[in-house]
Amino acid sequence: MLRLFNEGVGGKKLWLMYHRRFGDQYVLGRDCFYGILDIHGLKVRRRMRKPRTTDSTHGLPTFPNLVKDYIPDAKNRLWVSDITYIPIHPNPNNMEEYSFCYLSLLQDAYTKEIIGYSVGDTLEAKYPLEALRMGLKHLPDNNEGLIHHSDRGCQYASYAYVGILGRNGIAVSMTESGDPKENAMTERINSTIKNELLKGMVFASIAEVRKAVRRAVDFYNNHRPHMSINMMTPKQAAECEGEIKKMWNSKREKLKNHYFF
Repeated sequence: MLRLFNEGVGGKKLWLMYHRRFGDQYVLGRDCFYGILDIHGLKVRRRMRKPRTTDSTHGLPTFPNLVKDYIPDAKNRLWVSDITYIPIHPNPNNMEEYSFCYLSLLQDAYTKEIIGYSVGDTLEAKYPLEALRMGLKHLPDNNEGLIHHSDRGCQYASYAYVGILGRNGIAVSMTESGDPKENAMTERINSTIKNELLKGMVFASIAEVRKAVRRAVDFYNNHRPHMSINMMTPKQAAECEGEIKKMWNSKREKLKNHYFF
């Protein structure tokens, strides 16, 4: 009955209230009480802590946002990058025991194709660098006008990362605040990967995550239709140039067309 009034009350408090109501003579021991809660699925699970993947207090040089009003009209015009976390549960019998690994993604903003990715056990810059090097294989020899956009995290501001961009003639763009709207595309791809393509999966190791991510990226790029590219797959969109019809209304593009055309 107590749970009818407070669904989130924890086991310890529940046991104390039970103890006060019925007294010592009729009350189960605490461990036995906890066991009954566990058997009947009445334990309140702790909320999973969310790791912070962006540290913008690093003191490294940062760059202005170059893509506030920019809409690419072909592939290799705008790449976007981000890092998200994926939980690992090494003990399937104890879901409250977990750690995290980190997925670095690099996406072409025009085709929506994931052109680079890497799964690491830390937030070191070497994993976003692995994703970037994978993406560079898509870069033509006559690269011109490509912008790389990311948050202001230390991984993307690192001298190694910025140096590779510079050597390949890629302009650097970064968010200017913590507003997710400044990197909205990566927020969407993160959600698609975690809440659609990996939905319901429980991983016991980083090796399992890497295998699942590899399959998810292949499916996303080659088989999944995308509303932002006229229900084509990203691989199909890579053959296009110019405006691609969207299956939803873009306020940003409506404003651009109103003011500039």
